[in-house]
Amino acid sequence: MPEPRPTTLHELRESGWVSRSVKDELRANMVKALRNSEESGEPLFPGIVGYEDTVIPEVVNAVLAGHDMLFLGEKGQGKSRMMRLLVNFLDEETPYLDLPGCPVHEDPERPITNAGRAALLRDPREVRIGWWKRADRYAERLAPGTKFADVIGEIDPAKLASGVSMSAEEALHFGLIPRMHRGIFAMNELPDLDEQVQVGLFNILEERDVQIRGYPIRFDLDVLVLFSANPATYNRSGKVIPQLKDRIGATVQTHYPADRDAGIEIMQSEAGTDLGGEFPVIVPRFMLEICEEMARVARKSKYIDQQSGVSARFSISNYRTMIANARRRAILLGEKPAVPRISDLSHFVASALGKLELDMMGAQRMTERQVLGAIAAEAIGHVFKEYVTEHGLGEIAEIFGEGVSVEVGDMMPSTHYAEMLKRVPPAWEKAFEVNPAEDAGVRASCIEFVLAGLYSRDMISRSEHRGRVKYDL
Repeated sequence: MPEPRPTTLHELRESGWVSRSVKDELRANMVKALRNSEESGEPLFPGIVGYEDTVIPEVVNAVLAGHDMLFLGEKGQGKSRMMRLLVNFLDEETPYLDLPGCPVHEDPERPITNAGRAALLRDPREVRIGWWKRADRYAERLAPGTKFADVIGEIDPAKLASGVSMSAEEALHFGLIPRMHRGIFAMNELPDLDEQVQVGLFNILEERDVQIRGYPIRFDLDVLVLFSANPATYNRSGKVIPQLKDRIGATVQTHYPADRDAGIEIMQSEAGTDLGGEFPVIVPRFMLEICEEMARVARKSKYIDQQSGVSARFSISNYRTMIANARRRAILLGEKPAVPRISDLSHFVASALGKLELDMMGAQRMTERQVLGAIAAEAIGHVFKEYVTEHGLGEIAEIFGEGVSVEVGDMMPSTHYAEMLKRVPPAWEKAFEVNPAEDAGVRASCIEFVLAGLYSRDMISRSEHRGRVKYDL
């Protein structure tokens, strides 16, 4: 049985508890976590992929140095997740003075409010102690629309009416940052923050105090402040005041996955899609590669505004849509397992629209749907090129020279593909080398991949009518 927690200031002092700042607390726990990670191999930041040699070392250094941090990167690079994971390096619970009406969780030995200081003058056996859970010691705010009163505070008119002086601490209604004293506060999209609020944050980073309407109300605030921003706006002149930039201790540059495999791992992990159940799903490797390759193509496309970025949510949403349509087919046709095909990707427009910002110069005369179609075709071509080099699938194109045409579609049963292959030469057997399996659904997926790949290389032609696609020479 664990020992009961102290409930009074006297019991807390008798327990040997030592007061420390939130940055000292983070530093000490980070040191322990580093040692444990080295011995056990457990990751410091669970669920974060591809940052082991880049972002994570910079974050660790910033914590050890006691820096406030800015996470700088394009959308969908895990900036918010990294900030939220820093909570794991706080103590599981921390004690505070349990004072009625006190707006902050006071350090039992270093209070910052008049109410807290008055409590230390009383008998420690009468001063109650509460316990603040780790998860509650983190607050996050999105910059657009945020006002000074939201994060710093405001003079309370009701308290002024009762006779409290405007320059007194008691007249203040606390904002989020003072309420997160002894915790972590994060501001997302810093460049969109009103300049007046930026000045208030600068004052907190520099002096750790609060000024409301020109009245200095001094607090020795103990808080780790985190920011996130997109480089395109953060580096634009006038968006962030230079004094605030100068006070941010560490800038951590995030990035998209360096390779396709890391992107696939992130995509599958973040999608959280159950592939089991009544209608289980088998996803061929090449379909995973195409889903992630679409995002990689978009990040280099001249049609896309690269300053805005292409979030990991683009591939995650498309992956979910692909799985959903394969499962819909399985339900309607009574097929098990469900196996995604290229034709399932025809529905990805629904999950992709709005996730990309077009470059008005590069995408002239093209609609967003046309751009998405071009991105998907290029991604299929890239992945197919890798497979055709290994398996010599180009030989199948010769079949179409003999007048063979093939029709496919997302609602065609897998048996249709099996019957179709009975009428074409044995060369088609090479198509199944890309994903060796006897399952009819997997073989149907292989056929569509090869056909779409041959079309991407201009080796066969393609026409579409009422949701069905016909390939011929």
